[in-house]
Amino acid sequence: MDSPRFELTADILLRAYRFGLFPMAERRNAADLHFLDPERRGVLPLEAFHLPRRLARTLRNTSLDIVSDRDFPALIAACAARRPVRPETWINEEIERLFVDLHRRGHAHSVEVWQGGELVGGLYGLAIGGAFFGESMVSLVRDASKLALVHLVARLRLGGFSLLDTQFLTAHLARFGAFEIGRAAYHARLAEAVARPARWIADPAPAVIEAEIARLRLAETDTEG
Repeated sequence: MDSPRFELTADILLRAYRFGLFPMAERRNAADLHFLDPERRGVLPLEAFHLPRRLARTLRNTSLDIVSDRDFPALIAACAARRPVRPETWINEEIERLFVDLHRRGHAHSVEVWQGGELVGGLYGLAIGGAFFGESMVSLVRDASKLALVHLVARLRLGGFSLLDTQFLTAHLARFGAFEIGRAAYHARLAEAVARPARWIADPAPAVIEAEIARLRLAETDTEG
């Protein structure tokens, strides 16, 4: 007789993140997922975020609507979807289900980019105390995920967060100031951050978010095309 399948719940997932673990599936249609605690972890310092100059100009002139938590299920579905440029994804149906549940409970959040009533990009992640765990981002029009990242950083700074976990370091994130730290150093930062009171600011006044973005450090060199 087969043993019953273990059911992963949102509460178990929250505890896992507190201990430095995060889930990934091998592919979109995988039935199972795995928990990772890599030896090297990517972090993006909120106090030293590098804002590329071209992106700063785009932020000032964009007609895109950048909001939070308007349609979290649609955003995570867009991140999970296979596309010609990305034929496979690590977000399976169980991860999608769990994060939608976490969003309903007020733990998971999205920054979404809309154009003419259509969702065209954004990102999502999980907030515990003063730590925010960035999970995935998507762009269906140029710069959508980058604009969402800048708005995420501004919201985290306004809300008193101290840690933005990017899981892995990529060349894309390095342009914004992200770097790697070892597992022990990450766990120390994590323990301090999750114990810190912070709040997610879903709908700050436009003048407030614009002022916070203006405080971000402009990158010394603009490496984005």
